[in-house]
Amino acid sequence: MTIRVIAKVISLPNTLDETKTLLISLVEPTRQEKGCLNYELWQNQENPTEFSFVEEWEDQAALEAHFLTPHFIEARKKIDELLVIQPQIHRYTLII
Repeated sequence: MTIRVIAKVISLPNTLDETKTLLISLVEPTRQEKGCLNYELWQNQENPTEFSFVEEWEDQAALEAHFLTPHFIEARKKIDELLVIQPQIHRYTLII
């Protein structure tokens, strides 16, 4: 069963460029991961400090493997000091 993820990230205004660069750096390596069906980064037009990853994974195992990749771990080490709050990660399964 595929899993959709929406991960919301809100940058501090003074770290916006650094945050955006770090988030963009996750896209290509993640798209190459086994089980990644879709991985997009969106920026809110009304509040440019707000970003959302919209993701689709083959299954829970693929998503969990993503969290153990070097690029994800490295980004997690750096991201907390750039954000207003911790990333908000929501997982969804299709009902109908």
